[in-house]
Amino acid sequence: MENTYRLKGALPKVGIRPTIDGRREGVRESLEEQTMSMAKAVATLIEGTLRHPNGDKVECVIADTTIGGVAEASACEAKFEKENVEVSITVTPCWCYGAETLDLNPHRVKAIWGFNGTERPGAVYLASAAAAHAQAGLPVFSIYGKDVQDSGDQTIPADVETKLLTFAKAGLAVAQMRNKSYLSIGSVSMGISGSIVDPHFFSDYLGMRTEYVDMIEIMRRIENEIYDKDEYEKALAWVKANCKEGAELNKPHLIKDQAAKEADWEFIVKMTLICRDLMVGNEKLAEKGFVEEANGHNAIAAGFQGQRHWTDYKPNGDFTEAILNSSFDWNGTREAFVVATENDALNGVPMLFGHLLTGTSQIFSDVRTYWSPEAVERVTGHKLEGLAANGIIHLINSGSTTLDGTGKQRNAVGEPAMKPFWDITEEEVKACLDATTWPSANREYFRGGGYSSCFLTEGGMPVTMSRISMVKGLGPILQIAEGYTVELPSDVHDTLNKRTDQTWPTTWFVPNLTGEGAFKDVYSVMNEWAANHGAISYGHIGGDLITLASMLRIPVAMHNVPEERIFRPKVWSAFGTKDQEGADFRACNNYGPLYKNA
Repeated sequence: MENTYRLKGALPKVGIRPTIDGRREGVRESLEEQTMSMAKAVATLIEGTLRHPNGDKVECVIADTTIGGVAEASACEAKFEKENVEVSITVTPCWCYGAETLDLNPHRVKAIWGFNGTERPGAVYLASAAAAHAQAGLPVFSIYGKDVQDSGDQTIPADVETKLLTFAKAGLAVAQMRNKSYLSIGSVSMGISGSIVDPHFFSDYLGMRTEYVDMIEIMRRIENEIYDKDEYEKALAWVKANCKEGAELNKPHLIKDQAAKEADWEFIVKMTLICRDLMVGNEKLAEKGFVEEANGHNAIAAGFQGQRHWTDYKPNGDFTEAILNSSFDWNGTREAFVVATENDALNGVPMLFGHLLTGTSQIFSDVRTYWSPEAVERVTGHKLEGLAANGIIHLINSGSTTLDGTGKQRNAVGEPAMKPFWDITEEEVKACLDATTWPSANREYFRGGGYSSCFLTEGGMPVTMSRISMVKGLGPILQIAEGYTVELPSDVHDTLNKRTDQTWPTTWFVPNLTGEGAFKDVYSVMNEWAANHGAISYGHIGGDLITLASMLRIPVAMHNVPEERIFRPKVWSAFGTKDQEGADFRACNNYGPLYKNA
């Protein structure tokens, strides 16, 4: 199991700021232990619960002293800068001096937990400090327990714990993107607008660079053998042992002979190594004398153009994308990469969001077809029932989907799941591989050949589909749809699947309906989806995505997340409390992208 940080720079930490009433000679002294105990309890919670996507446990840094005024706030800031703290949580059980104790770092996301107790007004400080943050133009997340606690109670209530962890996960995701790169391998694919990569979106909203490499670089590295030959031999042997060729469905005159098929396998394995090396570098290349190539582009996400300049000529990128997006390869289990098909960066970004929030691999799919119950019954004679009773959405793409998407991993109670790599067993890896075949690519689409992954996702998994879209004059928006994967009878699946390209992986998806707006029915979800692709993450993580989007100032245009799971900065209520979606748009417009003045 790999457990290393493959990007340049240090992993971000969470800083805990214990603030206190600064009055000496009795008041402050009586509060020191309680205040520092709150800070330690929060640190214990976060360190004992959260991991970075590479498997390392999240670290917390607590200020050296409680913070009673400006001098101690400044000392805390100096420590945080030295310790790479990019997320801060201020905690207090008492009144403190609001504007004097704030975290004023403009790019560090912030929260305040004000203890709900009657002995000392921690909630009053929370309100005062939140007002000061609003006045300073620094949105802060307000955490206030529902139930009053006794002053000696050092437990963290469940509702407070949920908000602390939601905030920390989203804040760490923001921090991990900063100063990393999105790597475009190629350019615009088939006129797909999401592959028109906008550097201003990445820099202003995500704090990221955009890097660009022409696809000819893959050919240069193959022809000049700029890859690790030992790893290539290992990878090719693994592929031959574990990747079963699927049905040959090409027309006779388009079928490659066996020698050409073997050559395609050798080519795409090399391409996979090279694309990975382009993203994160490879010290083995320096040992071969390729020092510049060994560095990589520090890419936390990437996209491969493929169609059509590449795929009309060379084997497609389906295998490369599918294996990189999976949580395992010939080296065992490891952190999944994020690679967008057709270089659709606007789908790659929500894939990245989901990966950073959950540590799991992400499904990339076309949001291909809405099948109404009436249409399914007309075509197959089958009446949809259960979760599928109101219709289904066919998620399918050209074989680039993570193999974790088979659903062959299992959670603690034996249900199908997609897990962080450190929880995936060898048996589960084998099950994912066994459930996947690799048919020859459809050469009417992919003239250069190659192989596409083919599998059917198990039903019963809670999943969240999301998508970033750009709107001129408005900027980026995020759409979110929580729901479930579903299974159909095999003959029904076969009939529906054969109406499209049956060499590709399929996920049947049903969104949770609310009876209102875009979620009044399944058809409306499909009809309101703003683009042709969607990023699908295991679990119902819509609330985490909403919190993350508010940190970045990206408004959420469509979601079905229950109100009790929505957590945004306190000042968002200043833009309206009746229409939360509208308030979100107004707040994001008012504050602008997180890094606009960076």
